[in-house]
Amino acid sequence: MDTRQLEYFVAVAEELSFTRAARRLQAVQSTVSAGIKSLESDLRTTLFDRSTRSVALTPSGAAFLPEAKAALAQLDRAKAVVQEAGAGLRGSLRIGTMMSVGPLDLPGLLGAFHRRYPLVDLHLTMSTTGSTGLAEDVRAGRLDAALVGLPPSDLAGLRARELNRHSYVALMPAEHRLAARSTVTITDLTGEDFVDTPRGFGNRIAIERAFDAAGRPRRVVAEVSDLRLVPDYVRAGLGIAVVPDLEIVRGPGLVQIPLAGTSVEWLVTLVWLADHKPSRALTTLLGLVEDMLTAGGGGE
Repeated sequence: MDTRQLEYFVAVAEELSFTRAARRLQAVQSTVSAGIKSLESDLRTTLFDRSTRSVALTPSGAAFLPEAKAALAQLDRAKAVVQEAGAGLRGSLRIGTMMSVGPLDLPGLLGAFHRRYPLVDLHLTMSTTGSTGLAEDVRAGRLDAALVGLPPSDLAGLRARELNRHSYVALMPAEHRLAARSTVTITDLTGEDFVDTPRGFGNRIAIERAFDAAGRPRRVVAEVSDLRLVPDYVRAGLGIAVVPDLEIVRGPGLVQIPLAGTSVEWLVTLVWLADHKPSRALTTLLGLVEDMLTAGGGGE
């Protein structure tokens, strides 16, 4: 049994076609077929049920598939370790982030990483669909890590490093009926029209649950995918907002009043898969995050 045979088997198992597998591997179909037959001979079992019209995994083939994938992944990791030893850290990192991440200097973090490890390909994805989508992309393997603003209960299957957390404030025009208050409660805001980010965004999920728990559902009349634009729509008179207490939501003509009577907070975390060993590149990035948080006084 050799590496090429495993590659042939995984390709045919995923494509369920010798023709498509050969095309994917840029190999001759007869070579792929011969490799599979040789592998079946080595294993003394049939891996595929073949007919003139279809290809299907046998029970033995279905049981062998995850093991073959794991073996190939281990070989890839071994090759990466050898390459890193000879030429420095290599690999790729796919990082997802929200449109607004609070005070974290993400460009500075990734810039420092790139200067130290120029052989690692960095791919940064900005999300316009919210933290829920980013978390799902990490779970599905489409991203290696992501910055999200979800409550801890929404991070199943992920490991998380807290970066910062923020209380909420009510954002409203200076002439609003509540603008002179030192604090406001969810009850005080009953009946107001609201400006917010779309459903699926972490900051909205947290505050929506707080309103629902208080039995005070909200009416959101305007949704904007960038938290930095919320003040503009509040200033235009479309409604008030309840947002994390960030510098980006402050602006002329508006007041920010702390939300009292609730413990809701916006939690920003860096997440990655819990049941998967991080790559060397991701482990190195996580170490750099720890160094930056320590230097900046970041807490647990």
